[in-house]
Amino acid sequence: MKIGFLQFNPIFGDVEYNVGKVVSMLKNVEFDLMVLPELFNTGYLFLDRNEVERLAEEIPYGYTCKKLMDLAHEKNAFIVAGIAEKCCGKLFNSAVIVGPKGVLGVYRKAHLFSREKLLFDKSDSNFEVYDIGSAKIGVLICFDWCFPEASRTLALKGADIICHPSNLILPYAQIAMRVRAIENRVYTITANRIGVEERGGEKLRFTGLSQIVNPKMEVLCSAGVDDEVVGIVDVDPFMARDKWITPYNHVFNDRRVELYKL
Repeated sequence: MKIGFLQFNPIFGDVEYNVGKVVSMLKNVEFDLMVLPELFNTGYLFLDRNEVERLAEEIPYGYTCKKLMDLAHEKNAFIVAGIAEKCCGKLFNSAVIVGPKGVLGVYRKAHLFSREKLLFDKSDSNFEVYDIGSAKIGVLICFDWCFPEASRTLALKGADIICHPSNLILPYAQIAMRVRAIENRVYTITANRIGVEERGGEKLRFTGLSQIVNPKMEVLCSAGVDDEVVGIVDVDPFMARDKWITPYNHVFNDRRVELYKL
């Protein structure tokens, strides 16, 4: 199957431009699974919850979801995209999983980073795994990379590929996601954004360097720090189902869970 990431520089608050940019970049691209950055449709640096409320969308009824569903249907493919979601009076930093038949699921970011705690509500998502036919996928969002329990949970539930929409500013995540790949023997797709946002006296520079990593910790495809680019590779998802490290060592069976209790 063909899996990929899209890396670009969203314009804060301009949902139609950001969504249109993604649709344009993917217009002539063949893929089975595509991962977009965190909050790709709105930008990241919200000043307050009122701005989140104004730009957030209900899933699946919002402008962004409709455009993504149209694209997924046209491409007969699956897309994982980070958006600001409003639901039942709450605001979430979410990722929507869409396919040819519509919305497959929604994941809400478990580990909120920095001022996100002032802007978004706590996630009520479990770490669900979604069967997209060619593979089983799980989702993490950005700072979730810092918590190995999240990736391990997805792997134990059968995920072949961990999709990782991101707006990374710390320098560690790309390396950490390579470790998540080898310690769980899964593929990881980190779709980061690029550029600078400066609002309300705060300035953030995003690190780019989106990547696709295989279960052997090999980087199959990566982007630069400033590239607006789509990265695509052909992979065999069955590689992620081989959890043997040596003929005597299995990444899950060798766990000593009786020793891990606090």
